[in-house]
Amino acid sequence: MAQAVLTISSKNYSSWCLRGWLMAKWAGLDFEEKIVAFDDPSVRAELLLQSSSILVPALIHDRVSIWDTLAIGEYLHERFPKAGLLPADPTARAHCRSICGEMHSGFGALRSALPVNLRGTKPGFVVWSAAQADIDRILKIWRECFVRWKGPYLFGKKLTLADAMYAPVCTRFRTYCVNLDPETDEYCERIMTLPTMLEWIEAAKLEPEEMPELDAEF
Repeated sequence: MAQAVLTISSKNYSSWCLRGWLMAKWAGLDFEEKIVAFDDPSVRAELLLQSSSILVPALIHDRVSIWDTLAIGEYLHERFPKAGLLPADPTARAHCRSICGEMHSGFGALRSALPVNLRGTKPGFVVWSAAQADIDRILKIWRECFVRWKGPYLFGKKLTLADAMYAPVCTRFRTYCVNLDPETDEYCERIMTLPTMLEWIEAAKLEPEEMPELDAEF
């Protein structure tokens, strides 16, 4: 039996649960999934961006409870340092933490205008200026990482917390058919075809619950 439990909500709609789940997978943590039902008011509030707090995902491991995604990532890095969730180089590590923090606290227009929906595809979707500004900033972050750390992931050859934090953005770009340059498009494809991502996406497609508020335009 796994020594850890990761509580998540929707695999189709929740960007934060995807982030925490990827972090745990990439750390090599043996964990069980606990699914919180959609009819939980706090879960619906989070998914609809109506809550100021994000309580899922939540990780319980060795009697320690962690419920913020960045806190989960930092905890996993401390417990499983060989996984390399944070880069070994101090400069790269500081850069990684910075762009993770920017994703954690920013890009509200993108979140609101392009909600995660792995079962949906929206060709011809019109991206308004505020969300486009967020997209432009994210692509700039990615390009700077590729120039500085040489790829194929944001901080070189190993997947890090940064790739987990920005993975839901890749799903958004695919769902809403966002036009990307070849370099950033290749990065999105690289993330989307990771075995862990494919596992999550397949589970999302089988998820029985639907949220009309997020499916209405699909």
